[in-house]
Amino acid sequence: MKFHRRALLSAAAAVPVAAAASACGLTADDGADGGPLAGLRIMVPNSPGGGYDTTARSIARIMEDESIAKGVEVFNLSGAGGTVGLQRTVNEEGNGDLVMQMGLGVVGASYTQNSEAKLTGTTPIAKLVEEAGAIVVPSGSPFQTIGDLVEAWNGDPGGVAIGGGSSPGGPDHLLPMRLAYTVGITPVDVNYVSYDGGGELLPALLGEKIAAGASGVGEFIDQIEAGSLRVLAVSTAERVDAVPDTPTFTESGIDLVFTNWRGWVAPPGIEDADRDKWIDAITAVAESDAWAEELAKQGWIDAFVTGSAFGEYLEEQDTEVAAILQELGLA
Repeated sequence: MKFHRRALLSAAAAVPVAAAASACGLTADDGADGGPLAGLRIMVPNSPGGGYDTTARSIARIMEDESIAKGVEVFNLSGAGGTVGLQRTVNEEGNGDLVMQMGLGVVGASYTQNSEAKLTGTTPIAKLVEEAGAIVVPSGSPFQTIGDLVEAWNGDPGGVAIGGGSSPGGPDHLLPMRLAYTVGITPVDVNYVSYDGGGELLPALLGEKIAAGASGVGEFIDQIEAGSLRVLAVSTAERVDAVPDTPTFTESGIDLVFTNWRGWVAPPGIEDADRDKWIDAITAVAESDAWAEELAKQGWIDAFVTGSAFGEYLEEQDTEVAAILQELGLA
């Protein structure tokens, strides 16, 4: 398989979040009174503060505000690029009250971490969002444009450290690898520094321990707006509303489009009724005004699709990611 210059991919402590009564026709966990769902748990397979964590907690809050569910628990189980959480999800076979927040990063990590568990062995619930990748630098960086960074990077690929909030095979890793290839740098020469989610990547950026970071725009929007971080370029085909003054790679003369995505999967072997309750719940969230506001705030792209359609997409992503990682010698 050849590395195409346009990305193949369409493409991060338990905290209870209370929620209130459903007006959406959903049933409670006993199925008796048509009230809000209860007993639901959302696992985040990396550390607090990253994109997976932000997505899961945003959804839990909206479930409360929109009276879809009550007592939703969001908890973090980090390790091995998300595959500790993936293995836990697979081991929870038949548990209809659990979903895992996941995305492109877990697909890649399942190969680079040699995980016995694969996402194709879970129950697909929904694809939620896509997100523009971004190359970000601390405010004091000498790099004012993506061209400045690329020039220095070409001169010394190993000396310009690029950090990301995912392990090898995740979106924050694949983005600089694709960028390197596109601008003529051999990907294996890149000095990529892996962090466990955006929560760990942020202090490395602010402390200037790395030259630049690859991340989703939404992960650091507060720091971008505050001026402590700057975005050199985004990876989508069009500019991102959250950072409207930031050019795309293509506008900067770099022929690369790359989009990250996030979704939900449940353990294997759950009852159809449990799968449907999760799909109904997340559909209610997706149709709410509060979710539309969250998309705009975070710079996320609505990419909502559920059930078997998401399952087909997940299988395609699994195949494509495995092929790319094999080409990089990582799978």
